[in-house]
Amino acid sequence: MEFTCDRCGKTCPCASKLKEHYRRHTGEKPYKCELCDKRFSTGGSLKVHIRVHTGEKPYSCGFCGKTFSVSSHLREHLKVHIGEKPFECDQCGKRFTQTGNLTVHMRIHTQEKPYTCELCGSSFSTAEHLKIHTRVHTGEKPFKCDQCDKAFVISSHLKDHKRIHTGERPYKCDQCKEEFTHSGSLKVHLRTHSGEKPYVCEYCSKTFSTLSVLTVHRQIHTGEKIFACEKCGKTFGYRSSHRQHMKICRFETESSSSEGGLSENPQTSCVVLNVILLKEDQAPATDEM
Repeated sequence: MEFTCDRCGKTCPCASKLKEHYRRHTGEKPYKCELCDKRFSTGGSLKVHIRVHTGEKPYSCGFCGKTFSVSSHLREHLKVHIGEKPFECDQCGKRFTQTGNLTVHMRIHTQEKPYTCELCGSSFSTAEHLKIHTRVHTGEKPFKCDQCDKAFVISSHLKDHKRIHTGERPYKCDQCKEEFTHSGSLKVHLRTHSGEKPYVCEYCSKTFSTLSVLTVHRQIHTGEKIFACEKCGKTFGYRSSHRQHMKICRFETESSSSEGGLSENPQTSCVVLNVILLKEDQAPATDEM
């Protein structure tokens, strides 16, 4: 015997399931979490929620051992191992394991950015990107290294940073066996083998293998100098020039201060550097960022 909802026509196998279903229409949430007062329409939803507090993850992946608090999350995860990607983008053909990932991907094509920062108006394609961006305003760095106390805005940055301490280089080039600490570094390195140069200068159409080199090159056209000395305000087109300047500027400023010199105007300590670094500022765009 089936029980039918008189509001939407949905059928349920038993009276108790129909009663639970009715709560979708009424908004009733009789199950309350004793730890945070959040309420739920079903006992099962409350049971799953409590795992947020207990940390319980009873569903384990048989391939890699990763655990999950919800069985549906495990099912989605298993697609990574078996290669199943049932959701296809109708614009470019790229496939995804989850419909949510396809939804986010589609915003690349539509340019939709539905999440807006209330503090500066910047917009983002995902709620997570907005959350991370907000930390620029708050200064929050919730991910702390337990070996050197350095803190990071994003958990993946902390994970990458820890490899400085462990020496781990998990990303290996299958063509020359060079190893890297970051997947991005390997991706850039592979372009030395393929010759790929995906970044194009909009002024002269010259191509580059990395965005950072393009950014430096672009200054030839714009005249912009993106590296500024925090002591005296002098700007440089190349990171190497800026780095060398900072060493001398800091030294001269500290010396003037200790000797009762002109520390209140650190620009006077940098005059000689203007000549020394002139040629460096005119170096080719292959200089480092």
